[in-house]
Amino acid sequence: MAKQSWKPGNMLYPLPAVLVTCRDRGGRDNVLTVAWTGTVCSSPAMVSISVRKERYSHSMIKESGEFVINLTTKELMRATDYCGVRSGREEDKFAAMNLTKGRAEKVKAPILMESPVNIECRVTQILELGSHDLFLAEVVNVQVSDEYLDEAGSFHLNDAELLAYSHGGYYSLGAKLGTFGGSVSRQSIKNRKKVNR
Repeated sequence: MAKQSWKPGNMLYPLPAVLVTCRDRGGRDNVLTVAWTGTVCSSPAMVSISVRKERYSHSMIKESGEFVINLTTKELMRATDYCGVRSGREEDKFAAMNLTKGRAEKVKAPILMESPVNIECRVTQILELGSHDLFLAEVVNVQVSDEYLDEAGSFHLNDAELLAYSHGGYYSLGAKLGTFGGSVSRQSIKNRKKVNR
């Protein structure tokens, strides 16, 4: 297989497409779509989002030092796209997309009730990196929808048909192909021995 070299660019796909909610000091709320987000640290639990300086939400998050990452699903695809191309300066995107605001436990920004997971965050550092500023944040609370909890209290997040973004398109996650550590599990080793006999 041959390869071509392209100019440097952001080709890290797929990415989670999340809806980030925020509130300014005057109490005005906004929601924006962010695909450049990720886990930073597990102890303490930390995440990051990258936001362009000119985005309406940038100043809100910088000013308040808080935001909520709301995971998205197949059902939220249209709202996820809409909130990424429209500005909260001109309209109320919550109303336009029939998104229900809920109350966060630890931050003032609202959560989205339609989201299966709401990750409440407090900004610890802002890195000015060029086209985007990177907001590093500590996770201060997580809310999950009981719709995905079974009777034993286990959380089945993958039943939510989580949304991913890849090279200009939205996708719901497909079939499960394996589990973390499965390549070195005892059963996997037994199966390899059988094959090699």
